[in-house]
Amino acid sequence: MMITEAKFAGSCTRASMKPSRRLPEFAFIGRSNVGKSSLINMLCSNRKLAKTSSTPGKTQLINHFLINDSWYLVDLPGYGFAKISKEAREGLRVMINDYIRNSEELVLLFVLLDSRHDLTKIDREFINGLGENGIPFAIIFTKGDKLGPNALKAQIEKNKALLSEDWEELPPIFSSSSQTGEGKEEILDFIHRYI
Repeated sequence: MMITEAKFAGSCTRASMKPSRRLPEFAFIGRSNVGKSSLINMLCSNRKLAKTSSTPGKTQLINHFLINDSWYLVDLPGYGFAKISKEAREGLRVMINDYIRNSEELVLLFVLLDSRHDLTKIDREFINGLGENGIPFAIIFTKGDKLGPNALKAQIEKNKALLSEDWEELPPIFSSSSQTGEGKEEILDFIHRYI
């Protein structure tokens, strides 16, 4: 699948406030410095679609982007570390959980993980929570260009082994790079199967 049109369709803080036009939704989430906005911009071939920042925690609303006039790409706030107050962090947690659990149009949640690092306790807790709530998800390892091919493969295998401690069957897993475009075709083709 190719994305020929991507346009901002609105921001909200609750699933009940999202755009009124009901279409399939594919949401993206990850810790605050995982490269989510860069990945979204790479998938949509538009560097300015999602706001990127050197400061983690830029996304603080649920942002809907209308893709090819047929589905929504949903940019969720990051979970875990962000340079915001405890109260604001709790507000984001409530917002994320409300959307994930209450959006009837959510088809799949892509959980982004930095390919350079081991899974953290926060990552595992978040992913296990998805399982407990029956939320369908896939994993995208980001920043695949930051490691050599062998080191990247070894790190992903290590993280798969960590996931296997909690999961009998692993979800679909992709490797990506917003710099090289790695993973773009595979991720978009995967989404296309659901539309």
